[in-house]
Amino acid sequence: MTTLTPVRPPAPDVPLGRDRRRRKRERPGIRGLRRSLRRHWTLYLLMVLPLIWFAVFKYIPMSNAVIAFKNYNVVRGIWGSDWIGTRNFELFFANPVFWTLVKNTFLLSFYTVLASFPIAIILALALNEIRVGLFKKTVQLVTYAPYFISTVVVVSMTILVLSPRLGIVNEGLGFFGIPAIDFLGNPDYFRHIYVWSEVWQTAGYSAVIYLAALAGIDPALHEAAKVDGAGRLRRIWHVDLPGIMPTAVIILVLAVGNIMAIGFEKAFLFQNPLNLSQAEIIATYVYKTGLLNADFSMATAVGLFNSVINLFLLLFVNVIAKRVTGNGLWS
Repeated sequence: MTTLTPVRPPAPDVPLGRDRRRRKRERPGIRGLRRSLRRHWTLYLLMVLPLIWFAVFKYIPMSNAVIAFKNYNVVRGIWGSDWIGTRNFELFFANPVFWTLVKNTFLLSFYTVLASFPIAIILALALNEIRVGLFKKTVQLVTYAPYFISTVVVVSMTILVLSPRLGIVNEGLGFFGIPAIDFLGNPDYFRHIYVWSEVWQTAGYSAVIYLAALAGIDPALHEAAKVDGAGRLRRIWHVDLPGIMPTAVIILVLAVGNIMAIGFEKAFLFQNPLNLSQAEIIATYVYKTGLLNADFSMATAVGLFNSVINLFLLLFVNVIAKRVTGNGLWS
């Protein structure tokens, strides 16, 4: 006769079924992470320094944004200063220069995007069609080199070229009997000078990104288009442009998302008392308010306002891009 051994039930205070289910859910992810770390540890190691840089210089300083809601006192420190709520924002919005700063910043940034975005694409498409290797490399070098020139040097070169006394532009105008023009002293010329010096400096760098996207297009598509009788322009329109569209959309979304965060250096260096009505932007106002006038709370409030506007613009443009083209920064 066979004797059956009774099986002891699990203790009621140990939820084995729940624990097993939890381990089953956790194990694949943990195993996958460990496997990925073992296989690609060099790539993860390369990420360490950038992550540390972002943490130290980007994320940790975010805690200091609380200064915008305080009457900051250097002696008492950030956390010892008096809390004043949204007072700094109210003062900034009531300031007569508020709308001037917003208008100047937006128009200058929008003009920059409007000029630089299509020119970089056109330059990349033109370079992609060049078949003479030496000429192509020469053009790439000439257009890409200005990106490595310091902003201070670019501004100095621009000032020399546009000088009313010794500038080559006014020398050319004088040859045709046109009186010299003080370009930097006239606020109407400020945006044009800023934008086209920016285009000259960055168009080649932006074109390299599009050239990389063009290199990823399947050559069979061009061969099929040639068989169908498509000329060069039609191939550019129906093959090249759709091929770089995802890259172009991402670059445009990032550019529009930073439309209120235009660079400080070039605008500040081009400024003078004569063109200040159009040259004063939010970035230069923050510098003058925070460092020159030592009003750190107001400067932080203005900078925080600018960052929030950029965030909303980035989210809005990304949604529009996803709906129109199906491409965006994230789903």
